[in-house]
Parts: sequence; structure tokens; C-alpha cells
Amino acid sequence: MADLARVLTWPEDEAQLVMELQGGSEAAFDWLVTHYHGPVYGVVAGILSDSSEAADVTQEVFLKAFCGIRGFRQGSSLRTWLYRIAVREALNHRRWFWRHLRLHRSMDGDDDDSNALSGFAYDGLSPFDELAGHEVQQIVREGLRQVAEVFRVAVILRDLEGLSYEEVAEVLNISVGTVKSRILRGRRELRRALEPVLAARRAAEIQP
Repeated sequence: MADLARVLTWPEDEAQLVMELQGGSEAAFDWLVTHYHGPVYGVVAGILSDSSEAADVTQEVFLKAFCGIRGFRQGSSLRTWLYRIAVREALNHRRWFWRHLRLHRSMDGDDDDSNALSGFAYDGLSPFDELAGHEVQQIVREGLRQVAEVFRVAVILRDLEGLSYEEVAEVLNISVGTVKSRILRGRRELRRALEPVLAARRAAEIQP
């Protein structure tokens, strides 16, 4: 009964959860995986394009978390720490994949999908706000693949995972100002990719 009581208090008492994890508690680690598996997979899947690869990398994220929990700093956020591992592992996997692919393919000159975009200002709703609803999540994720990686990660963390600007900055180890700039630019690129869907939705709304 005492073990159950501890499990039930972990969402409110993160410090106690971290202590249990650092002490090697299997129950604590099971709770961590159960509670954070979906969000971590969402971040990884947003960076990678293959669901099976995303599942493998997600497992690697929790393995790294299990091995590295003793180095977790009290006072930090466990969620942002996990997301930081998730982003790093997903990007490392993506880089490894492209390096491996280049060894088996001739150069086609099509590797410039991460070019920097020009600056801009946009203050309206995010594309996620305009395309709210489970039925369009796949469309949004397809659109995200057309967004440069450096901006896509920030958009996923902010608009899909709901992190604050400060939390995104902590995950990516950049300033809040840089986070806001990347999100704005990522939203613009995503909006451009989703414009046909957005236009159809607006047209349907004004029809009698």
C-alpha cells in the first residue's frame, strides 16, 4: 500500500520521483515510461519520418534516461530533460541515417532541405489553431516534414507538445528570443505547406 501511495504522489512530487529513479526503483521507471512515452514518441516522430524508427529511438531515449538519471540536476524539469534527450537522439539518428544513405546512393544534388529561410514577422494564429482536431493531425505532420529541421523541432515542442517558450529554450539550449524566432519562421513554412488545406477550410466556412 505504501508503494501505491508513492506512485500516486509522483505527478505532484517530482523531486521524490527523481530520488526514486536515482535509487533504481523499477516502479518509478515504469511510471516514467508510462507517463512520458506518448509525448516523447510525439517529439521523435515529428523529427523522423518513419514510425518504426521513431519507436526504436523512443526506446533509446528511455534507456539513456535510465542510464543518465543519476546525473539529473535537482531543480531542473524532468519533462524538459527527457525532451532534450529525445531531440538529441532523434537528430543523431537522422544524421546517422543520411550519412549511411550517402554511402549507398549516388549524389543527386537534392540534399538542401535544411537551408536557412529569410526573416519575417507573423503574429496570427498558428496553423495548429486553424487546423484543430484529431482528424487533421496526419496532414499537419506531413506538412511539418516540409519545414526546415531547425525550425520544425521548435514548432513541435511549442505547438504540439505545449511547452512554454522558456521550456523550449531549455530543451534546445538556446535563448527565448531565438526560440520565438524559430517558431515564427517554422509556422510560416508550415502555413505555406498547409495553405491548400487552410484555403479549402476557409472556403467551406463561408459557403451558405
